[in-house]
Amino acid sequence: MSEARVTIGLSAVIVAVTEDSPYVVVTRDGGDAAGLPFGAFDPAGDRTLELSLRGWVQEQTSFEIGYVEQLYTFGDRGREMPLAASAGPERVISISYLALTPSRAVLDRATARWRSWYDFFPWEDWRAGRPAVIDAIIAPKLRKWVEAAKDAETVSQRRARARLAFAQEGAVWNEERALERYELLYEAGLAPEAARDRARFDGKPAPAMHTEAGLGEPMASDHRRILATAIGRLRAKIKYRPVVFELAPEQFTLLHLQRVVEAIAGLALHKQNFRRLLDRTGLVEGTGQFDSSAGGRPAELFRARRETLSERPVGGVHVPAPRGE
Repeated sequence: MSEARVTIGLSAVIVAVTEDSPYVVVTRDGGDAAGLPFGAFDPAGDRTLELSLRGWVQEQTSFEIGYVEQLYTFGDRGREMPLAASAGPERVISISYLALTPSRAVLDRATARWRSWYDFFPWEDWRAGRPAVIDAIIAPKLRKWVEAAKDAETVSQRRARARLAFAQEGAVWNEERALERYELLYEAGLAPEAARDRARFDGKPAPAMHTEAGLGEPMASDHRRILATAIGRLRAKIKYRPVVFELAPEQFTLLHLQRVVEAIAGLALHKQNFRRLLDRTGLVEGTGQFDSSAGGRPAELFRARRETLSERPVGGVHVPAPRGE
């Protein structure tokens, strides 16, 4: 019977969104690949999981996080192989959290910085249309993986998964399937983390991970899997809960709010439909003030109607599937 010890760690996906991109905090801590902020949980010393998370996130990034929700628990054997190897027979369980902040706070730690999540998942950004990388690089590589299957049933299953995940052969793009797409690339051996993990399980030195054009930058441990989970969660949640206001400043123009939603979803929205939705739900109200910083006609500034958010259940923002796909 195994005598491996279990260590509980906490991972944080800290998200801030500009009109250009959603950004997450990554750290390196001397490693070659970027990783998410991660810290150990001390059952004897930490009163709650969330307080522990907030404490060491502040230590690693130098700022306090706001909105936090638990994301998922990751516990696959070998997921933290370097840490486990250095500590003897040990199983590392990571409880991940999604944290939202309205602006990219200044990071005064040398190992922490903000990175666009599209650096790690370039195929997820459809704001300018279907990313060329899907048909130019990903689809041909997946086709080879499909055809390499040893039996017809597996070929059929792989083809169906690739078709649905990457909107091929008439399938509709579903922006919430970020984790499914990454898992597919990992299984097909297209994610550099797959070769690294195979080597570790075989007791061999892990090969250096290189960023291959179109396949995104790899991350330490299983942190790209955790980040993909957070992307899918946030993309789904903005549709049924008004969490987008956790990512917006106190006052904003409607165009800025639309750009924030588009950056998260990775999709372009229809301007008038978006504004009609806001009018119908009563989520925002005008402040009577105007923003003239962009030049041209000043745009009215709005704010979230906090009383509406607190007095009754309200939905989120409808995000349509890409047209013509």
